[in-house]
Amino acid sequence: MTTQLDFMRVPFAADLASHGDSPAILTDTLAMTYRELAERVDAFSLRLGATRRLVALAAANDLDSLVVYLAALAGGHPLILLPEDKPAALESLVAAYDPDVVVRSGTGQLLMDERRTGTRHELHPDLALLLSTSGSTGSPKLVRLSHANLQANAESIAEYLNIGPDDRAATTLPTSYCYGLSVINSHLLRGAGLVLTDLSVVDPCFWQLFRRRAATSFAGVPYTFDLLERVGFADMDLPGLRYVTQAGGRLGPESVWKYAELGRRNGWEFFVMYGQTEATARMAYLPPELAAEVPGAVGIPVPGGSFRIDPVPGLEHGELVYSGANVMLGYAECPADLAAGRSVEELRTGDLARLHPAGVYEVVGRRSRFVKIVGLRVDLGQVERLLADLGVQAASAGTDDGVVVAVEGDHDAHLLGKVLAQGMGLPRAALEVHAVEHLPRLATGKLDYQAVLALSRPAPAPTAETGGPDNSPPDSVRRIFQDALECADIAPNDTFVSLGGDSLSYVAASVRLEQALGHLPPNWHVTPVRDLERPPRTAPVRKRRRFVAPVETSVVLRAVGIVLIVSTHVGLFSWQGAAHVLMAVAGYNFARFQLSGKRVPRLRRQLSSVARIVVPSMAFIAVAYLTTDNYAPANILLLNAVLGPEAVTTQWHFWFIEILLYLLLAATALLAIPWADRAERRFPLLFPLALTGVGLLTRYELVNPGVPHTAPALWLFALGWAIARSRTIAQRCLVSVVAAATVPGFFENPGREATLLAGILLLIWLPSIPVPKVLRRLMVVLASASLYAYLVHWVVYPPLAAISPALAVAGSLAAGVAYWALCGRVMSAISRWRTRAGNDPGTNSAQQ
Repeated sequence: MTTQLDFMRVPFAADLASHGDSPAILTDTLAMTYRELAERVDAFSLRLGATRRLVALAAANDLDSLVVYLAALAGGHPLILLPEDKPAALESLVAAYDPDVVVRSGTGQLLMDERRTGTRHELHPDLALLLSTSGSTGSPKLVRLSHANLQANAESIAEYLNIGPDDRAATTLPTSYCYGLSVINSHLLRGAGLVLTDLSVVDPCFWQLFRRRAATSFAGVPYTFDLLERVGFADMDLPGLRYVTQAGGRLGPESVWKYAELGRRNGWEFFVMYGQTEATARMAYLPPELAAEVPGAVGIPVPGGSFRIDPVPGLEHGELVYSGANVMLGYAECPADLAAGRSVEELRTGDLARLHPAGVYEVVGRRSRFVKIVGLRVDLGQVERLLADLGVQAASAGTDDGVVVAVEGDHDAHLLGKVLAQGMGLPRAALEVHAVEHLPRLATGKLDYQAVLALSRPAPAPTAETGGPDNSPPDSVRRIFQDALECADIAPNDTFVSLGGDSLSYVAASVRLEQALGHLPPNWHVTPVRDLERPPRTAPVRKRRRFVAPVETSVVLRAVGIVLIVSTHVGLFSWQGAAHVLMAVAGYNFARFQLSGKRVPRLRRQLSSVARIVVPSMAFIAVAYLTTDNYAPANILLLNAVLGPEAVTTQWHFWFIEILLYLLLAATALLAIPWADRAERRFPLLFPLALTGVGLLTRYELVNPGVPHTAPALWLFALGWAIARSRTIAQRCLVSVVAAATVPGFFENPGREATLLAGILLLIWLPSIPVPKVLRRLMVVLASASLYAYLVHWVVYPPLAAISPALAVAGSLAAGVAYWALCGRVMSAISRWRTRAGNDPGTNSAQQ
């Protein structure tokens, strides 16, 4: 009896057994025939079942991953494919798409999590594969590929590479990467062999395996060829090598010519290829015989495909448009999209191109790689090409404020800047050139343009203010401020804010102040010390409530937020949205504590507040870096968001702190500008609402900030700022409307959006929230230590979670409180030491 699945299979995956005893998989310890591979695939197909289900696979370059991939294609099960070493990306997509089956490989055993026996999804009959185009960051935007897409692209690649049963390709690229996957598909189609390995080309063991298994080809991205230079590839003896392919980014014409000539001399061919995930990997290839003639071209369309060039107003070159049977069905951004059929008929590549007289296409730039400086349209790709003509490898990035260029090697950056300015017709001040040892690259080997742009960003310089000693009693306002703010010289006119108070020190100071005064005066943080120390007027004694006490709303949100965040990460329960509530609270507190006083003193306070975040964070992350394998030097410097991998890994654990730091520095820099300072003072509510509008450009993806997590952060930080500036009911209503209009639809998760909106509305309308008295002290401590608990829980909870999730949460929060207390003691000790040193005549003399 014919089942529904019989016409939904990818032929090359379903017909493996037709290749009989030909070698299919070769590793350092295994040789498996197609017949044996088909048996393994059929066995796993039975585990997946006859009912179509959505499967997510975290794949490695191993046999288990390949079997699951082929079983899904052969059984008609739509598959979300991700790399096995990006658990955060997998978790993100599992949360977004709720697959029916989740399979993990690469750990020595295959882990299959059957979340349901059937499916909760409506799956389109043509849907076969879902791939990410965002570097495996876990973005919910996926490319929807059909069974016909996969088969057509495999056939066209196999045709122009003339792949036969005697060919054997080494897997130099990840299975989850569309280029690496196309190598697998095209070889399985023709009954060729796969030398399955995850070794790098710089590993001598890779080349030993390559020779021992008689491999005939391998694929590389531009960075692969940089690595080949280091290992002396040109001098290697590889008698079985038939061809080498290159894609995944532009390889310089000189390198193309060099490898084409090397291949000609040594008896193998060099194929430059061009493609996108949206075209199931390949759209064009450059015939080897033309590589020496037009080494900068991407070539001709693959068999069955075609190109045209559409004019782009205002540009010399038009956009390259591709048509063919391998063009995707469309994008998916939520589970409902899995039911959709074809939504695109052709692929607008976004690349600007021209047709060479030799009949091949040349890509000359990107539509999105243009900036406009002093009225001039600047092609960032042209900047790189100008330097390439001078023999300089470079990467350029920019904004409408200027261009930043990284040049690889020991070059005269000043001279190159002058040459570029003249060649591009730009003011010299609009160009920054930085000489670097190696151009920054992403995990895929592609250039990391955000890291290039980050070269122009100065590092913050922490400052601190110290003063003279004070002998105030421990419960006085002065002593409370001294201890909370690590400052000694406090004048009668000083306020908590003018002394550098911020959200980190606010909670602890407010608790001690209430204990000392018997009550907490409204707006105490902007009240002069002399007024706080003045005895209050006699007033009727009010009977206090027995069981509850009011706690400021921002304090409650911080305490509850950190508990929800840690509990969700540990897996005790799932309640998402708290981190984004805290981003709005951060903007709210920035406006309350950092915007008073004159511009220059305020700047010093702001940098001092930043230092109180930076120093404890860097210190702890440095320890985590030394004691675990989860982090990199960029984490220590709090620069992972701009220098780290594009893919979401454990290195993204501290994203909240990094993005908060960037926003604080950006706000500080903005308000250091005189006209911005004047505008903020004159229009205290309109100014943050305008910033909220700027943030909404990123929230609705009209502008890409280039740094992950910035889209919600900028918008919510500015909205929190506006909340703090809302004084009247009308103003609060306005901010509430903005929140209610912009939060829904952002996460495509109603519960998460409800949490965010509820937190914002509480911050707008409730100055305080009554809480049980028995919990009040605990809530205050957790709020004070919330930043520190966020830091340490990533390291604390993993070993405890296996024992008990509840214990892991409690241990993480306790460790955060301990680290908060330790940092407070250290900062107080440093402050006292600096005070004594500053008042020691001998020390002063030595300094003079």
